[in-house]
Amino acid sequence: MSHACRFGIEEEYFLSDAVSRGSVRKVSPKFITAVQEAFPKEVQREMLQSQIEVATPVCETMSEARASLAALRSGLAGLGREHGMLLLACGTHPSAVWSRQRATDAARYDKLMRDLQMIGQRNQLCGLHIHVEVPDEDERIRLMGRMLPYLPLILALSTSSPFWQGQRTGLMGYRLAAYAELPRTGLPELFNDPADYRAYIETLVSAGAIKDASYIWWAIRPSNTHPTLELRVADSCTRLGDTLAIAALFRCLVRHLLRNPWLNANLPVTARALAAENMWRAQRYGIHGGLISSESRSMRTVPDLLDELLDQLSDDAAALGCCADLAGCRAIITEGTSADIQLAMFEEARARGGQAAGLAAVVDWLASETRADGVAWEGPPRLLGAA
Repeated sequence: MSHACRFGIEEEYFLSDAVSRGSVRKVSPKFITAVQEAFPKEVQREMLQSQIEVATPVCETMSEARASLAALRSGLAGLGREHGMLLLACGTHPSAVWSRQRATDAARYDKLMRDLQMIGQRNQLCGLHIHVEVPDEDERIRLMGRMLPYLPLILALSTSSPFWQGQRTGLMGYRLAAYAELPRTGLPELFNDPADYRAYIETLVSAGAIKDASYIWWAIRPSNTHPTLELRVADSCTRLGDTLAIAALFRCLVRHLLRNPWLNANLPVTARALAAENMWRAQRYGIHGGLISSESRSMRTVPDLLDELLDQLSDDAAALGCCADLAGCRAIITEGTSADIQLAMFEEARARGGQAAGLAAVVDWLASETRADGVAWEGPPRLLGAA
């Protein structure tokens, strides 16, 4: 290998009112100033004021990513509490109401909101994005298509969005169902070659439909600003260990496909159709439903598919030094995804105190786990300036 699959991780979080447990409508300028002073390069605003995004520096080891994200999560959570807010890492906010959201004041977001209208306001969703370095642009474009069969499994492991607008959706991962309202989302097309992909982008740009390729929001895409392949299919993971496990899985997959250029090369159209069906099954059932195997033409369980894949990636994990983090994927199977835990907590609290108590319990757990500092939930803080 000519490079070590260097990588970076971006996580999107919700800002939730610490007393009501709903999402904040307007963020205090003092909070933004404090965040910019503490993390001048790592944090940026999102399209809605109730969201915020962090990015690690370029990492060569999983320990570097762990340290960066742990500091960002605990630091942001601490600043949030000082301003009466909780930090939540999850695909959808359990109780937030989209119609109450306000857009962030920024030129890019102003233009997006004018274009997307109500759909933009409904985009109250948080994802996990992982960039893995692939220096050759043509290779990045080819890998985008070759990665399609693995995306449903990654989504199943990351599911953290079982609620929408204060209601159980019946899905473990509702985020992508809502995200599908936006244009240019979902699975990428199976382009014949890199020239086809470039022609597609150039046509959209020349026609004035988009400014550049950053307005393509597929589940996986070549980055527009970095020499990386960007994974976008995953929900924002509540537990830091889950984020790192999925990052390790994606890194190993990139290396494995680069080492085996025949694998998933020239996929037929049916492969994309099967991936789309499996994406739905991952959204609906998370790790508990089967995924369709094109090889056996049968339904395979997620644990079995994961075990088989991790065995195939063992050499890549050893070479990249991420065996322990990759093993975290099996821990997700054993312990359940964030969605599994959210639903269990909701039902337990609802049985004692009703729907509102159930949702509050979920928000409290999300806040405690997102902090990633080992500190247990202490209850809502007193608002600044309160008597």
